[in-house]
Amino acid sequence: MRHRSSKAATALVALALVGGAVVPAAATPRPTVDGVWRVNGYGTVLSITDGRLQEYQTTAVSCLKGEASQRTAQGVYRSADGTLLTVRPTGSLEVSGSPGRRELRRLARLPAACGRPASTDAVATFDVFWQSFEENYPFFAAKGIDWHAVRDTYRPKVHAGTARDELFALFSEMVTPLYDAHVAVFDEDGDRYFAQVRPGTTMIGEKLDTRVKKHIVRRDLNGRKPQEFASGRISYADLPGGRGYLRISGFGGYNRQDPSYAAQLAELDKALDAVLTAGRTASLTGLVIDLRLNGGGSDSLGLHIAERLTDTAYVAYRKRTQYTRPQSIAVNPARGVPRYGGPVAVLTAGTTFSAGETFTQALIDRPGRTVRIGQNTQGVFSDIQDRTLPNGMAVWLPNEEFLTRSGRTFDGAGIPPHIRTPVFAEEEFAKNRDSAFDAAVAALRGRG
Repeated sequence: MRHRSSKAATALVALALVGGAVVPAAATPRPTVDGVWRVNGYGTVLSITDGRLQEYQTTAVSCLKGEASQRTAQGVYRSADGTLLTVRPTGSLEVSGSPGRRELRRLARLPAACGRPASTDAVATFDVFWQSFEENYPFFAAKGIDWHAVRDTYRPKVHAGTARDELFALFSEMVTPLYDAHVAVFDEDGDRYFAQVRPGTTMIGEKLDTRVKKHIVRRDLNGRKPQEFASGRISYADLPGGRGYLRISGFGGYNRQDPSYAAQLAELDKALDAVLTAGRTASLTGLVIDLRLNGGGSDSLGLHIAERLTDTAYVAYRKRTQYTRPQSIAVNPARGVPRYGGPVAVLTAGTTFSAGETFTQALIDRPGRTVRIGQNTQGVFSDIQDRTLPNGMAVWLPNEEFLTRSGRTFDGAGIPPHIRTPVFAEEEFAKNRDSAFDAAVAALRGRG
């Protein structure tokens, strides 16, 4: 994507009269993105020079070198995993797959800490771990956690020689009360990993996914296998009465060979073009969207689907960090393709995570009738900050809030359904039931 700045000089050449002769005026230099930028609200500083973008992860007590990206076009940089970072000289950053813009502020130079070797002992690592949450995690108050008291309890247990496995166990204990599926602690040296979900919910696994797929085909689709797209992450089947069933198990992994957002979007469009044809969108009397086993992924892919489900523009949600103003994220009707604006029933559960939840939230104010059925979603919406610690361990944490029109957030508790039903409980399997699916069909018939 080539950058176009509203402040850039035009290609027109101004003329001036000098001594009766017409001479061209000096051209205005093109604004440059080179230099040092702070990403407001994201604990990150970017250094851009000679076609290279270098990330630095910063707190009040640290500066650690992060990923590097290479320039592919004017103002566009590609990271090793295919993520595109678009930097605009007017002071904004766009990250492929993440909707909205992040505010940038120019700095005269890198923070002084970025030029000093970082201490790698256990005490320094503890301080960076604690400070990363202190500066970025938005939900301590909502969850009743006194993070300063946590520091006072655990820091005296740490000294320069604290063993790595002890430090890992300590960090895991510190974040346990958060019960946040977007929080994780990693130690590759010991092949250790700690993460958890909201109490009363479970992680998605291949075994459960396989069992659910078989149950849906046998019970809900009367043995008819649905069409599958995007490496099996999306499937569709027509239902009796002119209704449709669309199952989305994630917002990513659509192209297993190319992880870039562009490749995922291309596969998604192939699926949507095959499902939402002109004939089908004209005849559909209702659409069931099944997100009950959805592990998340790219919020932008969810918005892309929402654009096919409306004829009227509206606001999906607003995003903010603790240091930035709320930014409205819009759903604009897709152009040049068939769209479906009729009734929708969305199936959710505690195994609806992350981008599955932001997509659910993007449908709350959708024009037309939209009903949610099942159980509360997991309650994690933010992009994940992937932070490296001085000793080589790493941590994930969220830093964004997703707001409704009234300013409410659903973090922690998740988005509640309009109609509450069991979801893949053992009794449902044993008695060949799918209460959420049946409630969705009834609602689309006008009986819900």
